Amino acid sequence: MTRDGRGARVLRVLHDDLWTWRADPLPPSVWLRWFPHGVVCLAALGVLLGDAAQLNDNGGVEPGFAFLIALAQAGAMVLALWRPVAAWWLSMAAMLVGAFAVRSEMDPGGAAFTWPWPAAGIIAHLFVLLLFALRVPTRVSAEALALTALVTYVVQGLVGALNYQPTGQLAVILFAVVVVLGIALRGRREARAELEQQTSLTAEERARRTLLEERGRIARELHDVVAHHMSVISIQAQVAPLLVENPPDELKENLAGIRQNALEALTELRRVLGVLRSEHPDALETPDGGDTAPHAPQPTLDRLDALVENIRAAGLIVTTETSGTRVPLPPGVELSAYRIVQEALSNVLRHAPGARARVHLMHLPIGLRVDVSNTRPERAPAPSQGAGHGLLGMRERVAMLDGTLTARPLPDGGYQVAAFLPADGPDGPDGPDRSLSHDGP
Repeated sequence: MTRDGRGARVLRVLHDDLWTWRADPLPPSVWLRWFPHGVVCLAALGVLLGDAAQLNDNGGVEPGFAFLIALAQAGAMVLALWRPVAAWWLSMAAMLVGAFAVRSEMDPGGAAFTWPWPAAGIIAHLFVLLLFALRVPTRVSAEALALTALVTYVVQGLVGALNYQPTGQLAVILFAVVVVLGIALRGRREARAELEQQTSLTAEERARRTLLEERGRIARELHDVVAHHMSVISIQAQVAPLLVENPPDELKENLAGIRQNALEALTELRRVLGVLRSEHPDALETPDGGDTAPHAPQPTLDRLDALVENIRAAGLIVTTETSGTRVPLPPGVELSAYRIVQEALSNVLRHAPGARARVHLMHLPIGLRVDVSNTRPERAPAPSQGAGHGLLGMRERVAMLDGTLTARPLPDGGYQVAAFLPADGPDGPDGPDRSLSHDGP
């Protein structure tokens, strides 16, 4: 790169860093809130009064003009709280105007004046550079310090004056100390913020790992207990007809239904186990060790007839009705409606022996109403070891869709579960289908 090219690049960097009016407000202190802002404003008031008096009394500048120069110095301090780069420019301009105004009034035989930086001007620029260095990158702070030193050298060393006490060297040293202090404080603040961010990320990672471990534990329990028993049920149902001589067709049919239900339960259980064990449930490993495969299809209302036939095969008389015009529903609504019917019929089968069940789906323009009711049971149900999570699971599903659910006994001794699932509500979780226990209320 040529010398001209390097010079142009340097000028372009300086232009991008320092020729801006962008806002960068000083944040309130953690402990004292707006105390730093109050300190700066009080110091600015002192600079305004002191600089105006000094320029007028000792520098010989006309009172009105001296007040304007002092006002610019003090205003730069306040402006630095919100726009540090613009405040630096204002402070430099006030210094130059004040220096040349005093220079034009200097008397060779009079008292020497501190020049080119008056005492109040040094204090004002120290505040400006400190606030500047606290909020801009280190490179920009170094550029501002270098330009301040260069301007000071040009005014004092090259332009000069007749009778003055030089303050350029002391001012540049003080400015350098303040800039270094500001850079150090800014670096400390950034390091603390980065440490807090890392701590937050570590806590999130720890929580995620704990969640994955808990999911893995649940998956192991399901696999070791539920999957084992379902496999045994399936095998026993397959072998049972071979242990009886000339088994009746009804027995074969019932045992085949038991085996089919066990196999379907195992299929869904394996899918749930795969989701629980996967860190990213949206992509599961294929059985043959391939890359990834999507979830198995979730049940919808299209499979409701098969569900009802399965329940009928278990001995429950079920009638189904559908009213209204069926319209496409979100997958979450379809899945929740299927699971509500499944859970409600399972509760009837378990807790209302001999009762008849009725399933009514009412398609409405704004959603779907699901109504499952049963008649009075003919005999007392067998003792159940369920934990009573069936209705809770249904209520959770409906709540996720912003719907409503009522479960109540009927005057004739029966029971009714009615749910409304809005079509425009939240579409439920995209993750795995939560298994609902078949325990009743």
